[in-house]
Amino acid sequence: MTERHVVVGVDGSLVAVRALDRAAEEAVRRGAALRVVYAVADWDEAGPVLASAVSRVHERHPGLPVEARAVEGGAVRVLARESESAALTAVGTRGFGGVSGLLAGSVSWRLAAHVHGPLLVVRGDHPRDEGREVLLGLESDADEAAAAHAFQEASRRGVRLRVVHSATHPHTTPEPASLVAATSPVRQRRAQSDRADEAVPRFSLARLREEYPGVEVDSRTVRTGPAHALLAATCEADVVIIGTHRRAGRLGPPLGPFGHVLLHHSHCPVVLVPTT
Repeated sequence: MTERHVVVGVDGSLVAVRALDRAAEEAVRRGAALRVVYAVADWDEAGPVLASAVSRVHERHPGLPVEARAVEGGAVRVLARESESAALTAVGTRGFGGVSGLLAGSVSWRLAAHVHGPLLVVRGDHPRDEGREVLLGLESDADEAAAAHAFQEASRRGVRLRVVHSATHPHTTPEPASLVAATSPVRQRRAQSDRADEAVPRFSLARLREEYPGVEVDSRTVRTGPAHALLAATCEADVVIIGTHRRAGRLGPPLGPFGHVLLHHSHCPVVLVPTT
């Protein structure tokens, strides 16, 4: 069954071209149409940029339906509105600071706070190498939407799903050593916490494992430096997926430590999935 269309923002930059290529592949993978959007301040620029984008897509994916549109306004506002009807929204970025182009730098950062549905951020400084695995950064059961998206991606790509789960111990007050180490109350609580931490990924993913029995899942819990462990794992991934959490009254993009590290340094494209 055909899904909703995939939206990609372009602006004539090289990083936007890389995002265009990825978005076209995602549209083909989903059996969806591709909508190419240029948020413009100058209408005269739109024609050549959009024509070049459509030509590139047709050359690489002759059967893919493509729609191109120029929309007046800022890139964040335009793409947030376009994302309301999209299965996926894609942008390109080189990172943060000293970068030219409407869709470079902070647009992906700010768009994360307003996008409706998954946001694919394609970093422009890493080579492509697909067919390996999908990576999921899991912090809690609140990331169910991100987990569901990760299982769908692994199923569509026919690859393994690797889950890196972040776990931290609650603060405990030091106590004198017990004469019988195994019966120390603190150690008992820590052992219970260990078992709970290990159970979180299995509990969160149990329903999805049943729904996608063909997806091989490799999950592990990381208690020290989970964001950096996730970053290291992006070297072997086709895409990394994390959840974003929007809280009332909170200013700025809803990015935790996973998001901050990945948008700056990920070795593969990043998908940010808003929690509902």
